[in-house]
Amino acid sequence: MFSTSSIIDKLNQEEGTEYKKLCRLLKLSKKSDKDKLDIALLALEELEIIDKNDDNEYFNVKESNHLVAKIRCSSKGYCFAVRDNSNEDIYIKENLLNCAWNGDKVLVRIIKEGVRRRSPEGIVDCILERSNQILLAKVEIINEEVYGIPIDDRILCKIKLPKEDEKYKYIPDNKNVVKIEIDLFPIGQHEGIGHVIKQLDLKNNDKQDIDFVLSKSNINKISKLQDLKLNAVNQQPRLDLSSKNSYMFKSWNNDNSPMLPLLQIDKNKDNSFKLWVHTNAIAERLDLYSKRGIEIFFDNFESFPILEDWDNYLSDEIYKSSKFKVGKVNEAISLCIDINNENEIINWSFHLTKVKCTLLVENKHIEALLTRKSTSRITSRILKPIKDHVEDLDKIIEISKALRTRQISHGKIEIPKTNNNIDSLKELLVHNPVDYTNEYLEPLDNGDIQTYLSPLLYEANALWFKHSNNYGLQNVSYISQELDYINVSDIIKNSELIDKDIKLNENGTLTSKQLIELCSDENKKRILHKLLINVLRDNEVKLIRKGFNVIDSEKIISPWVMPSYDFINLINQFNIYNMIINGKRNKNTNKKIINIMEKDSWEEVKWDIYNSSTKKNMDLIFNKRIVDKINEYKNKVRQYKLNMINIKKVRKAEKLIGNIYSGLITTVQSYGFFVEIKELFVEGLVHVSTLSNDWYEYRSRQNLLIGRKSKKSYKIGDTIKIKIIKVDILKYQIDLELV
Repeated sequence: MFSTSSIIDKLNQEEGTEYKKLCRLLKLSKKSDKDKLDIALLALEELEIIDKNDDNEYFNVKESNHLVAKIRCSSKGYCFAVRDNSNEDIYIKENLLNCAWNGDKVLVRIIKEGVRRRSPEGIVDCILERSNQILLAKVEIINEEVYGIPIDDRILCKIKLPKEDEKYKYIPDNKNVVKIEIDLFPIGQHEGIGHVIKQLDLKNNDKQDIDFVLSKSNINKISKLQDLKLNAVNQQPRLDLSSKNSYMFKSWNNDNSPMLPLLQIDKNKDNSFKLWVHTNAIAERLDLYSKRGIEIFFDNFESFPILEDWDNYLSDEIYKSSKFKVGKVNEAISLCIDINNENEIINWSFHLTKVKCTLLVENKHIEALLTRKSTSRITSRILKPIKDHVEDLDKIIEISKALRTRQISHGKIEIPKTNNNIDSLKELLVHNPVDYTNEYLEPLDNGDIQTYLSPLLYEANALWFKHSNNYGLQNVSYISQELDYINVSDIIKNSELIDKDIKLNENGTLTSKQLIELCSDENKKRILHKLLINVLRDNEVKLIRKGFNVIDSEKIISPWVMPSYDFINLINQFNIYNMIINGKRNKNTNKKIINIMEKDSWEEVKWDIYNSSTKKNMDLIFNKRIVDKINEYKNKVRQYKLNMINIKKVRKAEKLIGNIYSGLITTVQSYGFFVEIKELFVEGLVHVSTLSNDWYEYRSRQNLLIGRKSKKSYKIGDTIKIKIIKVDILKYQIDLELV
């Protein structure tokens, strides 16, 4: 099915597109689909978003006064159209949403410019893409009609259901919510229409949690690429490194977790080293040059853990053909990094290789390596079986530590993962060494060997950005934000968390690293970490093209080393593969051959390394529409992970209602304060309405609640006694009261 957005994407501003060609581009053959297209085209013409020339060819209007944005609504009914590139948000009154929902992609027209600190106001003229095809809802009877009321209170509507769906009526004690498929979205004065496809009974039934959380996170179709044709591995001569020792650092327990790269270390005569990063050769096995080859990924751009198991975005066939197995020779795409005796990167090059995994290095190995008393003697029963590899592993760990120190010196900060003792979440909480959605890094952890893999892969991904950017190639990247400084007002607001001796610079700011170091108490430091996480925005994926203004290349990475993890890694690896196979090494046969895969080779290349055909094919892969789709999907997966952790914490608290615990106040708001129960690693709310012994007012400047009569105050960092009184599975909420 086509969307309004897909119609606009198929039209060009300069060249017209005739109706029959547009139908072919949208893959429409049924008369009913063409009738819907006719209605959409007429509406877009009326709104002056598209136009038609004398030859009856359609094209996008050049000087349109419409802006592309996404609708973001709050639970209180405030809605904004959020634009790209950090442009100012546009306030949309509820009656001007024109049936747009939270998350929808829309065209907005500004009707009132912003003044002073007020946002501009606008109206939604066109809904480009709907974000929800399936809703979680409660079935209720209103005026003898059956309706689905979305449990997401940011979706400001109700959906009319057939009479037979009355049997799913919501019973609060049963927590019986339903999944509704939308048959017709609301239009003008007409209500939305849908039908129930499944009931989820959530009361004391954690077997439904996965389905519930996936649906609430708007992940409704988990596809596997079974019908994607596999290519044979390229038979071009590959550098054979299969006789060398290669190691896989792995903490994930499941066999179907994302495939991790191999590490190889070679010592040179001058005491420098070559560190090899060998990645699974997946990109060359897939046909990504066709629109079908790309669009098949649109429902699933990323692998993610379903509790103990994983849902992979690649098919089992792709997975099995590319997986590194101990003792087996595999094709790889590899990066060779030259490291001097001070553990600094001095050179690099990319290669097609053959490799063999020698050893699976696990958490027990890293712990034994780092806690042994002498580096010269091997006495541990864990290390004895691998004593021939200990020297290599020691050096890899040494390089990892040195690179992490360098990354921190360039402005990155470390924030530890929140503690958790819920067994079903273990796989989800293992460190992912190529997840760059957070602005901060996770500290190296002796209990998780993948944290030691992380600094190495960070540099490998950063090197590909530098290499591809020097050649003017497109890539998909994460750009670190300029958020190293925390405003002094935020420090004062939470001054109880840090020592009193604060030295600010002339701008009245501190670096986030300095702020953390000023907090000496471990409990308060944990709260400060939470506050920083809330301040730091999640990173988005960006399309980097030739001419992109790169101010600081140290702040940009282009992930490619784990193509089984997500589509970003896959297409960046595909770019490397294409550069190796199709890149021009010289301008004509009379000149010397240049190894374009080596560092600084670009300085000798005065020609385009891709011909026009390859460029056109790469444009199919590297375009803004795909990057937008990736960001949308990553937001869903990010929400799913948070929601899954939250629901399991609520399930844990559900069994402990009535129990009394000692808790730490972590956040204070006007409506109450949040308390962390440290021994359970869960957090709940003490609502201000339960503080019946006095009237409490919120003082935002001091960030505390204080009683008018008693002057009793509650502020961040206080330790109090609380009791679990209620849980709400639908909202992932734990209610507490003071003892």
